[in-house]
Amino acid sequence: MRFRVLLASAAALIALAPVATATATAAPAASGVAEVAAALKKAPVYVDPGAAGQLSAAQADALAKKIKDADRPLFVAVLPATSAFPKDTLLRNLRTDTGVTGLYAVRLGDAFNAGADRKVMSQQAVENLKSAVRAPGTATDASTQLNAFVDQALPTMRGHAPSSWGGGSGSNGGVSSAALIATGAVVVAGGAGAYALVRRSRRKKAEEERAALQRLQVVVDEDITAFGEELDRLDFHPAEAGADDAMRADYERALDSYETSKSLMAAAQHPGDVRGVTQALEDGRFSLATLAARREHKPLPERRAPCFFDPRHGPSVQDATWAPAGGAAREVPVCLADATRLRDGQDPMVREVDTDQGRRPYYDAGPAYGPWAGGYFGGGMLPGLLMGTMLGSMLSTPAYAADYGGADFAGQNYDGGDVSGADFNSSDFGGGWGDGGGGGDGGGFGGGDW
Repeated sequence: MRFRVLLASAAALIALAPVATATATAAPAASGVAEVAAALKKAPVYVDPGAAGQLSAAQADALAKKIKDADRPLFVAVLPATSAFPKDTLLRNLRTDTGVTGLYAVRLGDAFNAGADRKVMSQQAVENLKSAVRAPGTATDASTQLNAFVDQALPTMRGHAPSSWGGGSGSNGGVSSAALIATGAVVVAGGAGAYALVRRSRRKKAEEERAALQRLQVVVDEDITAFGEELDRLDFHPAEAGADDAMRADYERALDSYETSKSLMAAAQHPGDVRGVTQALEDGRFSLATLAARREHKPLPERRAPCFFDPRHGPSVQDATWAPAGGAAREVPVCLADATRLRDGQDPMVREVDTDQGRRPYYDAGPAYGPWAGGYFGGGMLPGLLMGTMLGSMLSTPAYAADYGGADFAGQNYDGGDVSGADFNSSDFGGGWGDGGGGGDGGGFGGGDW
């Protein structure tokens, strides 16, 4: 009797499996950003009728399928350059109206721009991707440019496709026909044995998580302590002579980062939770560097990645050529002290951590340090910086690359693809369209590329 019930359950699951649907949203005439946002809630690619000559229906469907198959919150809009879509506010308003944390790419006439929530991709990574698809000599037609951007963005961005898309390509409600059929087969064939196997797998994964988090705890506590010591050494008092509101704001941000890092580490349950801790520390160190420059009446520092060799060295000041033992040379962000050492033919001061084989550089210490490094160096930078190292090899595998440890250590959620409404950092959106036009769109991107 029980077996017949299981068969019936499987049959019901299979019967519910939907037929494939189109992956790109059919494009009714859009009167403005709100209509485009409504379309993007239903599918990852929207082509306005006024821009239909730029991207055919078949090309749009293929691009949408690629995004849905990757299960990433990447939104693409192809729009005409009209007053309905003002450059100054387009990206920011599109993100607000769509209300989903993600990466947004817009082709507006012949211009291109993109923006992302930091939880999904770092600002620097988005800038690098935009530069790559706009580089002189690259094809400028919409299909080639958008596919190039999507192909480079998908492996390095974080998050999941929004549930409003109905799951992956040719699916509905987030569950594909193949998945439903497979689920039914497991129910029928596996029974209690399959359940026991799943439980053992979960226990093993939980043990791996605990061991990895214990390793990270030591390193992160060292980072937090070092940052607290930097705060003390700075010896800034908000009421001191010469202090102004800008200095006090820098100091307040640094203090907030310090407290945030401590509270996030205290609440960490999974290795991936450490990413938020090191992000907070990176923000705090930049605030301290800015405060120090104001007090000394020096030019404010450029917002750069921390020193690759040891983020405790603070924000980098330049890129330098470096190669790991037996690896290829690459450009890495370095502090002034390490830049001098490299120039003089000396070894940089590399952050080492404890391993079963003794003290090792963090990039040769195993997969647990992926979330730690990812919080410091952001989405698109890390794989290139770490190529040829043990950690870099882990990041390049499909199971590990997407979330810097998220697939290997269950339980973390970067919120990409979740509905967050207007709750996002507007400075993460906007910037230059690369066409000499005007506008700001939040001011977070651009870097003078108008």
